[in-house]
Amino acid sequence: MKRAFRQSCQESLPGMRATSVARRGESSRRQAPARDAEGFQIHNCDAFDWLCNALPCSIHAVVTDPPYGLVEYSDRELTKLRTGRGGVWRIPPSFDGHQRSPLPRFTVLNDLDKEALRHFFHRLAQQLIRVLVPGGHVFIASNPLVSYYVYDPFIRSGFEKRGEVIRVVQTLRGGDRPKNAHDEFSQVSVMPRSCWEPWGLFRKPCEGRVQDNLRKWHTGGLRRRSESEPFKDLIVASPARGEERRLAPHPSLKPQAFLRQIVRAALPLAQGTVLDPFMGSGSTIAAALAVGYESIGLEQDRVYFEVAKRAIPSLAALNTVDGLHNGQER
Repeated sequence: MKRAFRQSCQESLPGMRATSVARRGESSRRQAPARDAEGFQIHNCDAFDWLCNALPCSIHAVVTDPPYGLVEYSDRELTKLRTGRGGVWRIPPSFDGHQRSPLPRFTVLNDLDKEALRHFFHRLAQQLIRVLVPGGHVFIASNPLVSYYVYDPFIRSGFEKRGEVIRVVQTLRGGDRPKNAHDEFSQVSVMPRSCWEPWGLFRKPCEGRVQDNLRKWHTGGLRRRSESEPFKDLIVASPARGEERRLAPHPSLKPQAFLRQIVRAALPLAQGTVLDPFMGSGSTIAAALAVGYESIGLEQDRVYFEVAKRAIPSLAALNTVDGLHNGQER
């Protein structure tokens, strides 16, 4: 299966010091990630190339929504999406005067696609466990149809599964009547209407006790919402709409009100670097900026990279009803 991940690291956000990416096998030339005044950096690059050349134990948490299926973000399918021709993307009709966002149809994956999924996430998990510090967490977006293709490779690669964060959100996925037989079977739905989105939660094993790991690596747990309230695994968060979608048009855009909560939880002592290897239009990086964390974003698609360059500061400046800003609850 052809992949869009073929582009080498080419560009960092102007005004930032670019991370030097050494050729494979030239570990002596590797450098730790650079920081700019804003506390984040983004790269237009192949995520796996970047990860292969990153320093071991240099990242403290990962929050990402990966390109499931390896199909929907290929050049061919992105072209179909941008021209409105569909392909693997389901282009929903407008509803109540609003144009709905496209959704990838994971039910079209064949056996080869599914095997490629397993290989993709096995490769990703092996790279992430190398670059994460002990006790570092991974929050990875999924959906009920394909989550098992993610979780097993991560566990086999040495991660501990620490549960799931459930985002309560109603989408247009599922609930449809049988295709081309709507009237004949008007009381039948082929699948339930999806009202939740699972985010797998994994941790690289700690060095010794959690308290020892926290002292040495500043990781191993999750940051509480307050002294009296822990971080919880059920979050109600509507789809990104309005100003957010105008600033960062991307078919898989997650709302700041949700992302700021999980990004904040990812660094228990508010110290370290959050990585999003599949940044899209930059919403995770914006969430990290909003809560005062350092972050690195990678995106191989040039169009979305350019969107992220413009969108990150504006997304980070947005007020959210149930989100966070500068690490504090609003």
